[in-house]
This record gives sequence, C-alpha cells and structure tokens, in this order.
Amino acid sequence: RVSNEFGDGPLVVGEMHVAPSLGDDRMSPAGDRAVLFAGASGMTLQAGEFGWSDEIALATEGQSDAAISIFLPRVPTNVTGHPGSRTNSFIVPGNHVADARLSAASKLEHWYVVTNIEVLRTSGAAAVVLGNSIADGRGSDTDRNNRWPDRLARRLAANRSTSAVGVLNAGIGGNTVLRGGLGPTALVRFDRDVLEQRGVRWVIVSEGVNDIGGARGADSSDAVARDLVAAYGEMIRRGHVRGLRVYGATILPFGSSQYGGADHERARQRVNDWIRRGGMFDAVIDFDAVMRDSADPVRLRPDVDGGDHLHPNARGYERMADAVELALFGLSR
Repeated sequence: RVSNEFGDGPLVVGEMHVAPSLGDDRMSPAGDRAVLFAGASGMTLQAGEFGWSDEIALATEGQSDAAISIFLPRVPTNVTGHPGSRTNSFIVPGNHVADARLSAASKLEHWYVVTNIEVLRTSGAAAVVLGNSIADGRGSDTDRNNRWPDRLARRLAANRSTSAVGVLNAGIGGNTVLRGGLGPTALVRFDRDVLEQRGVRWVIVSEGVNDIGGARGADSSDAVARDLVAAYGEMIRRGHVRGLRVYGATILPFGSSQYGGADHERARQRVNDWIRRGGMFDAVIDFDAVMRDSADPVRLRPDVDGGDHLHPNARGYERMADAVELALFGLSR
C-alpha cells in the first residue's frame, strides 16, 4: 500500500522492487521481485490518494524483514512518511531498484510512502496496537525491532496456540485520542488503521498520555479524563460492531517528565481506574502495574526508564510485552 494521503502534490512511483532483506542496505538478489500496479511498473498518486500494488509471488518467513526499493521521479513538498520508524532507509539519486546493495547511500531513520504490506496466509488473524510513541518504540534500538509490539509478535509466534497470530503496529509518535498531536487522532484514524485492516480480530488501545500531557490546569485535565473515557467507549462500540475484541492498556506513569504534575496524575489515575473497572473493555492489559516504581508509583521503575521519565527503554518494552496474556489471542475464541 503506497500512500500520498498527506502529500500536497502528485507522487510519481516510477518503479518498485521487493525482496528479503539481508540487513542494512542489502537485499537478496535471488528473492528480488518487481512490483506492478494494475500491470504497470509505476503509477501516479494525486494528493490525498493511496494505491495498492498487484499481488507479488514472494515467499516470506515469519518475523523476517522485507527490503522495499522505490524509484520516485517526482515527489510533493510534503511526503507521506513515518519519522519515528526506529528503522533506517537508504537514499541514492536515480533508479537503483534492482541493485542488490545501495553503496554510498544516505541513511535516514525514517520510512516513506509505503504504509502496509499484506501477506497471504491459509489461516490466522491479527491484532492491531493502536498507540502513540510508546507503541512506536521511542527508546528502543534502531534496526533491532525491539518495540513492545515486536516482542509481543515474537511471543505469539513462538506459542503453539497463537503461532498464526500477527501484530500490526499502528503507533504514531505524538499521537492523541481527542485533538491536536501528530497525525490524525486515534478516533479519526480508527477506521483506517483498525477496522479496514484485513484479518484483524483484536485491537489493543494504548493511547491517552499525550492528551493528558497537553491539558492545562485542573479543569482541563478533568475534562480530558472525561473525554478520554467517552472516546474509549466509542472505539469499543465501533470495534464490537465489527466483531473485534477490544483490549484496554493502562497509561504508564510519567512523574518527573514533561507531563508530570498533580493535575495530570489525577487525570491518569481516573482514566486508568475506568480502564480497569469500567467493564467495557473485553480485557485489560495493566502496563501501569508492571512498569511503576513501587517506591514512587507516579514514576517509571528506574530500570525501565528510557531517561525522559516518559518513554521506556528496550528492557521496559520487553517487560511490557511479557505482561500481555497470550491466552487473550487464542484463535478458538
């Protein structure tokens, strides 16, 4: 799925290839496949548009990386992309889509224009993580795939009863549920990023900290807490209409961070209390309980703090993933 949804002019895809990745700027020559669009080698997307490629005959292994090489003869000033990719892209001038290695490429921690890869399976289902920078993996290691959704995907794959369950990471750094923030709000993008994904059976809602952190004063914090609860209820109802199970994740502690303060903490506690006891989520994933400092519960544990007292480190993301009950994703359910 190639996107120009946030572009301000035409995006021209001249040619595209996909292959198993050999790491860094290398792709497998034996697995190299040309990607076609309605039988053509490229396509033009106007501002606001997206397009799907034709099917590609390429066998993939679970938990493997794909290398996608794209020649873009024309791009808009605003290019649709993912700045918090925690994964490098490699850029060279000209058309090098069939090159096995991009020597002397500029390396950028950013993804561009490709938003989805769909894989055909004979059985299985997927869980979507609807989240912010904590799902997006801020504080994880570049090119290591050690965000908590990555770790959860590996746990599910290694467990016999959930080995056919995949994880779709819909985390956007700086995202909010209600208003403001980076990217469309969780409510606005819920259809696109959750309901319109094929094969989805579960969604983990792990959003809200940026809404609370953006509140100003006691009244604003109270209003954000109230509105978050209403928004969660709306997402639960929309998910249930489609037959999805909707799981709520509690908001992590953020004491001593840029979001710290008594008003914000009160809002966090109110929201977490509703997630745990409101009775609307099909299950609760209590990240707060496993990540808070027992000596100071408004703060992250020192060993999982990524340094800004808001985002976990790689060890923290592992702890979060390990706190998720795999039984929640049994296909027999």
